[in-house]
Amino acid sequence: MKVIALNGSPKKEGNTAYAVSLVAEELNDQGIDVEVFHIGGEAIRGCTACGVCKSGNPCPFSSAQELSWMRRIYQADGLIVGSPVYYASANGTVKSFMDKLFYGSGGAMRHKVGASLTVARRGGCLTAFNELNQYFLISEMIIPGSCYWNIIYGSKPGEAEQDLEGIRIMRTLGRNMGWVLRAMAAGAAAEAAPEPLPKVSTNFIR
Repeated sequence: MKVIALNGSPKKEGNTAYAVSLVAEELNDQGIDVEVFHIGGEAIRGCTACGVCKSGNPCPFSSAQELSWMRRIYQADGLIVGSPVYYASANGTVKSFMDKLFYGSGGAMRHKVGASLTVARRGGCLTAFNELNQYFLISEMIIPGSCYWNIIYGSKPGEAEQDLEGIRIMRTLGRNMGWVLRAMAAGAAAEAAPEPLPKVSTNFIR
């Protein structure tokens, strides 16, 4: 099984990377491969809802690197998204990438296992955590829980290593995510996933 993890921090080896690594270590211990993409170091343009991706063509506002990442995520079994919190939300780079990833997914994220985690000096983590989870929920993904909300604290690189409760949260998340992935793989042969219902859109302004 394969999981892709996104480090949404501009710092390649900061607190967000550390939090992601804790989850990844637990998955690795269960025989699940994790590959980390450092999207926080890229200049990523946001989605314009132009609809080009809906026709099966690549996003015209994504770089070759972004498109490669997207293809790898669509092929994976699970996704971890880690974001630093600056103003009580996921940072702009993460939001721009996630908008394009999910808008153009064409149902490819359905029934994958998704987990988000947020990192802050002090506040705003819960709103960012909830924001990221909305991508998973609207896409029919499976979200494992942890022993608390997926939050770890730290400002300067290395400070998150002092948050012992945060470390426990991340390790528990990794264990639970691995268990869900393995349980889904074991049960796939015995119980087929439900077919998606036909799409219906209701517009309230006519």
